[in-house]
Parts: sequence; structure tokens; C-alpha cells
Amino acid sequence: MRSVIVIGGGISGLAAAWQLRGKADVTVLESDQRIGGKLHTSTIGGIPVDTGAESIMALRPEAVELAQEVGLGTELCDPATAPTTVWTRGQLRPMPAGHVLGIPTEPRALAGTGLLSDEGLERLCREEELPAGPLPRDTDISVAGYLSERIGQEAVDRLVEPLLGGVYAGRADRLSLRAAMPRLAAVAEHGGSIIGALRRVRAAGAPKVAAVQGVRGGTGRLPIAVAQASGARILTATRARELAPTPSGRWRVCAQTADGPLVMEADAVILALPAYAAAELLRGHSPAAHEDLSAIQHANSAVITMAFDRARTASLPEGNGFLVPPVDGHVIKATSFLTNKWSWLQESAPGSFVLRVSIGRAGEDKELDVPDRHLIRTAVSELHLAAGRMGEPTSARVTRWDRSLPQYGVGHADRVERIREAVAKLPGIELSGAAYEGVGVAACVATGRKAARQVFEG
Repeated sequence: MRSVIVIGGGISGLAAAWQLRGKADVTVLESDQRIGGKLHTSTIGGIPVDTGAESIMALRPEAVELAQEVGLGTELCDPATAPTTVWTRGQLRPMPAGHVLGIPTEPRALAGTGLLSDEGLERLCREEELPAGPLPRDTDISVAGYLSERIGQEAVDRLVEPLLGGVYAGRADRLSLRAAMPRLAAVAEHGGSIIGALRRVRAAGAPKVAAVQGVRGGTGRLPIAVAQASGARILTATRARELAPTPSGRWRVCAQTADGPLVMEADAVILALPAYAAAELLRGHSPAAHEDLSAIQHANSAVITMAFDRARTASLPEGNGFLVPPVDGHVIKATSFLTNKWSWLQESAPGSFVLRVSIGRAGEDKELDVPDRHLIRTAVSELHLAAGRMGEPTSARVTRWDRSLPQYGVGHADRVERIREAVAKLPGIELSGAAYEGVGVAACVATGRKAARQVFEG
């Protein structure tokens, strides 16, 4: 049986450990006091809430399948059905059904919503008349660079940008079309109208499952279940400091624990780490990989979770929350009405209304560079403006996620290809995590399981 050290106890590393169960002796090293990374369930006022990712993508199978395989299948649940809502121009404005990634397949349905000005709507409606050659396969461009020419800048600012901010904490003028919106890039490669192509995709059949699913009791249950099912040895508060090849072709990992240094050897090492952390461990072994990994930028963000007296939120709008376009100048970028969204939460705390507010986009750290109490005050103030007064929260917590979301800049796919080519020259080293082919839970699970398979097949 081979031995494998997985460095990083987030969902990517834990998925790798689970994939290796029964095939290798696996040790997971996690620098934090807990496993799970950005999947973490805590409590506020005694109520369980997710302070990291609150759902998993269900339109691609990897995370849902893993949850089922580790015994959480019956615990998966769909969110309440509700339209995507945008807080813009002083009101909460629901988007008509039928949009894909914020791009409406029936533009005229936006008439009267106030989401776009008359000029912006007319510009959007002309998209199907505009000539468009195919996007060359070897060409990358920013999301805004491509879409502003197709649907107009106002539609990008007020329809697409809020969704990108929610997923990547990034900006449309910096994010790669190919890496951040691969489905749209695939449409662009065929040329012609984007709206027409997306309409045909929808007409071919809408998915029969919810786009995302949650876990009763919190999505933070997933990494715990995966860790238990993996059978791996898991060491928390253990930070890997150095990698070194051994004369026998194995890898030595030097780590630091609260009790002092720890040295281990294994046949293979999976780096399930943020790009900057993986870069440091590879610095002396692959200058090329180190350079490209170090070039991946990251956004800081914060989640403010709050509980309110349910009796004071009677006038709160229905729906699952709202997104905020940065062009409107507000600090918050998204709000999730957790009590409305997840029935299990409503049942577990009938006297409270729980919600969470997200703050932080790439390049906007000044909004985060304040004490927690100021973030809470800003969140409450803007909530009152958007959704009506609901009093002060009975409980509130700020969770800061520093350097949490990798930014898929223009050329990201080429950079990832170079990184993987460089690391392939280091037998026994594999990579996984959010830095490569997707930031969502499903994408991270996919990279972890692939890295584990590569240990035996690579």
C-alpha cells in the first residue's frame, strides 16, 4: 500500500483522501485548528449557520455524489424557489425568469422592471442583430471586454456584474471569459448572437434539479462526513513548511505543530492549498510553477451573519435575498435571507430571522479594513435601505475570509496549463483546489478526486 500526504484539509484535500481510502495510507495535514476550509458551520444565538459556502452546485454532479456517498444523501435539500433579485436604483428588483448568468434570453421581459434604463434595454435588444464572428479558441478576453460589445455596458454593470461578484468576488473587466464563464465562452466560439444561442440552450430543456443544494444543519457537515468516511489520519494545527525529495524517490514533508517540528515521508504528496501556499512549497523544486502560482491574485471578503427578532421582520420582502451591482456604490455585494431560503433553518429557529451579508470585491480592501463592529453597522444600515427597517440584530458575527477567492484573470487557463505541465515534472506531486478549474465546491471536489487518481495513474 502506498503512502500519501495530503497538505490541506479543505474539501479538495478531503475529497482526495476519500478517493484514496483503502488504496493508500493517507495523512492529511491542516494548518488550521479545524478541517473544512471555506465550508464551516457555526452558531449564532444558538442557531446553526454556514459562515462559509452555504450550498453546493447541483448542476454538476461531483459534490452531490460525494455527499451521497458519505451518508448525507437524505440530508440534501433544495432552496426555496425564488427569482434572482437585484438591489439597484433604490429598490429590490426581481429579474425575469429565463436569464443565464445574468444574460436574459428574453430581453423585452426586462421592460418595466427598472433594472435597465430605456437606452440600456434597447441596446440589449439589438444584440441579436449584431454581426459576430466566432471567438478563436486560442484567444482569451475579459468578461466585460466581450459582453460589453454584445449586450452593452449597462447590462454588464447591472445584470452580469452582480452575479460575478457573488461567485468570484471579482470584476467583469478583470475576470477571464474562458475561465470564469466557460459555458458562455463555448457559445462565443460558435459566433453569432449570444442571446439567441442561450435561448436555444434553454429551449432544449431546463435542468430538472435545483441549481444548488444545501445540507440540513449546514453545509459545514460535508467536510466532516468526508473526513470520517475517508479513514485518513488527520492532523490539525499542523503547517507544512518544506518539501524535499528523498534519495529513494519519496517526498519528505517538514511541518510545524504546537508541540514542535514534525517530519514525515510518503510516496506522493497532494497539495490541496491556495495558489500562494502551494507556490511557497514548490519554490525550490519548480521555479516555473512557483512563478505562475504566485501570479494568481486573491480577493478578501467577509460574511456578516445576523439574527433578528422574527416579529420585527414581518415587512421583509419575500425571496431568498438579493445581489448588488457595484455601480450603485453600496458596500454590501449580496444578502442571503437564510430563513426564507432553507426550510430546515426556519424550522429550527421559528422565533428568529437569520440572514447573511457579504462584503468584499477584488481591489476593494478599504471596505474591509475596519473593525468588525463597523462592518456590522454598515451591513445593518444598508439592509434597512434595501429591505426596510427590521430593528437591530439580536446576534451578529463577522467572519473574515482573507485571500479566500482566487481571481481567474485573462489568460488563467493558459497559466493553469503551464502550472500543471511544470508540476508533472515532479513525480509524486499533485495539485488540487480552487485555484485551477473552478472555485465552487463541486469543482474543488473534482480536482481533489482527480489528484488522487493521478497518484496511481500519473
